[in-house]
Amino acid sequence: MGIVKTIVWFRRDLRIEDNPALAAAAKDGSVFPVYIWCPKEEGHFYPGRVSRWWLKQSLAHLEHSLKSLGAELMLIKTDSTLATLVECINAVGAAKVVFNHLYDPVSLVRDYNIKEKLVELGISVQSYNGDLLYEPWDVYDESGHAFTAFEAYWNKCLHLQMEPVSPFPPWKLVPASGTVKNCSVEELGLEDELEKSSNALLGRAWFPGWSNADKALTEFVERHLLDYSNNRQKVGGNSTSLLSPYLHYGELSVRKVFQYVRMKQILWAKEGNSLGEESINLFLRAIGLREYSRYLCFNFPFTHERSLLSNLKFFPWNADQANFKAWRQGRTGYPLVDAGMRELWATGWIHNRIRVVVSSFAVKVLLLPWRWGMKYFWDTLLDADLESDILGWQYISGSLPDGHELQRLDSPEIQGSKFDPEGEYVRHWMPELARMPTEWIHHPWDAPLSVLKASGVELGFNYPKPIIEIDLARERLIEAIFKMWEMDAASRDANSDVMNEVVVDNSDGTKNLAIAKVVENSGGTENSSIPKVLLKERIPCPTISSNDQKVPTVQNSKHYPFYRKRSKYMEGEKPLPGDLHKHNNEAGTSRTDEDLRSTAESSSTKKQTTSRNTFSVPQLSYSSEDNFFPVYDSSDLKQPWQEQINMQQSSNKDVTGVSS
Repeated sequence: MGIVKTIVWFRRDLRIEDNPALAAAAKDGSVFPVYIWCPKEEGHFYPGRVSRWWLKQSLAHLEHSLKSLGAELMLIKTDSTLATLVECINAVGAAKVVFNHLYDPVSLVRDYNIKEKLVELGISVQSYNGDLLYEPWDVYDESGHAFTAFEAYWNKCLHLQMEPVSPFPPWKLVPASGTVKNCSVEELGLEDELEKSSNALLGRAWFPGWSNADKALTEFVERHLLDYSNNRQKVGGNSTSLLSPYLHYGELSVRKVFQYVRMKQILWAKEGNSLGEESINLFLRAIGLREYSRYLCFNFPFTHERSLLSNLKFFPWNADQANFKAWRQGRTGYPLVDAGMRELWATGWIHNRIRVVVSSFAVKVLLLPWRWGMKYFWDTLLDADLESDILGWQYISGSLPDGHELQRLDSPEIQGSKFDPEGEYVRHWMPELARMPTEWIHHPWDAPLSVLKASGVELGFNYPKPIIEIDLARERLIEAIFKMWEMDAASRDANSDVMNEVVVDNSDGTKNLAIAKVVENSGGTENSSIPKVLLKERIPCPTISSNDQKVPTVQNSKHYPFYRKRSKYMEGEKPLPGDLHKHNNEAGTSRTDEDLRSTAESSSTKKQTTSRNTFSVPQLSYSSEDNFFPVYDSSDLKQPWQEQINMQQSSNKDVTGVSS
């Protein structure tokens, strides 16, 4: 039997350590490593500027690593991933293609189609789990349904056995001979000349590449994990793990992270180190939320466009471009919000708590569509991650059974006093407020005129007045919720007969794919139900193995247990504002205190983005010794987050992740 020639298709698994696809190919015979850059297929989720910068550095690092093992990484820019893979197969005479799974809606569709076409051509295709602790189709409740609450999901995960980490990368790779038209990292076009000056600053703070990821993990676990529970709330400085960019591009194995931290947990438990145990539990919860983000996207692949629950179907969003621009520029008149948005603009990074603050402000104060904010995060965050961003923005929008209540609106002034009590974070990113006394730093509109003059602040001139008063914003939010309920009730009355609604991903090429098909029962009293998810049975073929990615279909079921009960107010009786909390409880919206994470992934998109709804990031420029606002363009809808986030006030809840 001859040596098996295998195409190893790299995507967001840019490492040689604990890489199941690479290890399987190396074991079988000779390998032909390929990275295919196809901007056309990214659609309106084309990566932003800083995210592309990270990808470029990471590819260069991987290229060097593979060369040291004896194989050359083929970098190919194309308009069709499938056509390029076929070209590589023919050039090498390969009989097999391997890759690691991805779970975002765009990749699920693309991977399914590519695997189907290659199998038709007689090519063996196998895919592996290189991104998660547990595959989404391995974690279901006793009835075989998908979990829709994080606590239940994570508790189930913690009782499952996990595949051990491959301790070492391949010692040597046997290269498969063949010639294809490849290019250099520079020729991929991930960074244009106008972006390089701004991107140069990123290299001072971040070090992409799988070996650097390993160093970052060791640094965090050995030096910062112990105090993680205390420091994770600090909005300034590196108070979190800073691992999310490495995890997004697969430079770091999540299984390695989990097992490394679990070993610390065992040691600290023996020592009776309660602080260490608390920190580890919180950090592992953040890992769990990353897992959960993939789980939701796999089982409910419409969530990048629609809320998981149908509660926002009739919400009257205020699609105000002027307000959206003020939010993006950090010109809302609320210092903590503005500081966060300016830091994001300047660095591509903000603490997870600040991500919650600014996203909540966009959705609940300005009533901007959550998908606008999600896409903007995608365009601007260094660690932009579609699955995590979907989870984060749906959490904030009250679209998850265990997310924030939609009517919960926290004051940025109070949040500023709680999370930035000395005003250091605001002063750092808002130099126009640098001389404001701490007493007034988070609400300068209340400061006496003499204080404003002494601080050099002229509201409405060098710093804006609040874009809207919080009390008025609360009233408008309540009115919007009432209107949503009324429209929902009217819709139910008008559609008393059962009808089916088909929801599909509107990206090109998804209409015929089973994974994008969702049938939701919109009749009866359980109209806010979550669609039932079952695994689609596929016709066996020689290339299918236990490692291969399964395909979900969402089916209608009267008996599906996860739903929000219809409130009595839905029948037409509108509750008074004071009854909002009561209404939420009666509606079956139980939300426990928890860390619901989100990993912000993003950067700013190029002008050639294919999104139909595009916007330009304002050309703000600012310079000082410590701050720099790069000038770049960005595009429309986006998402993201990570690290733990303990909101504020009575119903404190945390949105956690491993990145901010």
